[in-house]
Amino acid sequence: MILTEIIEEKRKEIERSKKRFSQQELKARLDVEKPDRRHLFKNSLSKPHTIHLIAEVKKASPSAGLIRKDFQPAKIAAAYEANGASAISVLTDKKFFQGELSHLQDVKKAVSLPVLRKEFIIDEYQIYESVLAGADAALLIADLLSVDEIKRFIDIGNAYSLDFLLESHTEEDVIKAMEAGSEIIGINNRDLHTFRVDIKTTPRLMKKLTEERIVVSESGIHTKEDISYLRSFGVSAVLVGEILMRTDDIAAKMKELLG
Repeated sequence: MILTEIIEEKRKEIERSKKRFSQQELKARLDVEKPDRRHLFKNSLSKPHTIHLIAEVKKASPSAGLIRKDFQPAKIAAAYEANGASAISVLTDKKFFQGELSHLQDVKKAVSLPVLRKEFIIDEYQIYESVLAGADAALLIADLLSVDEIKRFIDIGNAYSLDFLLESHTEEDVIKAMEAGSEIIGINNRDLHTFRVDIKTTPRLMKKLTEERIVVSESGIHTKEDISYLRSFGVSAVLVGEILMRTDDIAAKMKELLG
């Protein structure tokens, strides 16, 4: 199963990173640099009566293979900012998505929008790493973490005003997100294990929300009609990647999506 392979590789990758720079060294650097994100990601998605676009910078994926051959993260991000994106998501997984943490750093230098680190985060080391790299927010996947782990990661991030998008795939995930106190809940329309996509997953799982939250719908969003459909259920934002990565004219495609 691809997810199992990803997590096994991620554990090895984290251990290699810890040998280069220990967690204590990362924390010491943060104490000196004292980065403050001021919850930019959360605030960018909080404007009422609209639906926000989180535009994704992604070179490849296990299910789609190579998505964009001409891959220039900073240039792509600048196009996103110029054409109405509220935030930018950057894939940083190397082996399976051909990403790099340096891609996030390049994007952060190129735009003023908040930047989300899209990664398989399973260790608090990656939280400190994300803050140092300049991320304004980081992805957590509910299926991979316990409620206690999510709470601990959120507490660490809060010390640096790092926001989290807690990604849910099932009703159990949404309940877990609520228990952990997540303020931004992502609902991924792609099944984490089969990779099948159903955009109706978002309204179905939103029924499990017992309190108001910022809801981000992810995957399978291709048209203005898809966005209007999701907006009708009170979705705060949509995360769109592959369709933007495959187009030769990002500005035209974003205009088409946002109307």
